[in-house]
Amino acid sequence: MVSTTAVKRALAALATRTDTARRPYVAVIDEADAARADLRRAAGFVDAVGLDRLAEAVDAAERADDEAAAERGREALAAYRAFRRAADGPGRDGDADAGGPERRGDGRDHFRSGPGIPKPDTGQDADR
Repeated sequence: MVSTTAVKRALAALATRTDTARRPYVAVIDEADAARADLRRAAGFVDAVGLDRLAEAVDAAERADDEAAAERGREALAAYRAFRRAADGPGRDGDADAGGPERRGDGRDHFRSGPGIPKPDTGQDADR
């Protein structure tokens, strides 16, 4: 398994490389696009390069009239933003059905105490 530090170093070198036939914005977009398939690699990309740099690469592709690279970059940027929203979890955007307990305005969940069903052979009273 490759360490996060090694991934960061490699991505940073890739993003700043000038000794290649590819334009730097293409290298950033290529890595962003490829990294989406692996969660660790995607996290390493976001940590080492960042979404701001990806957005700048998309802008550079648009300025260079490289529509194919710009489109791949926009798709990757949208995917990373969706990953971030998913990682933030339910409740951040008001989505109560996203997997957690529904919250009321006072911060308490929707479960209330009340009479329960006694467990067999415990002697528990039903109106506890």
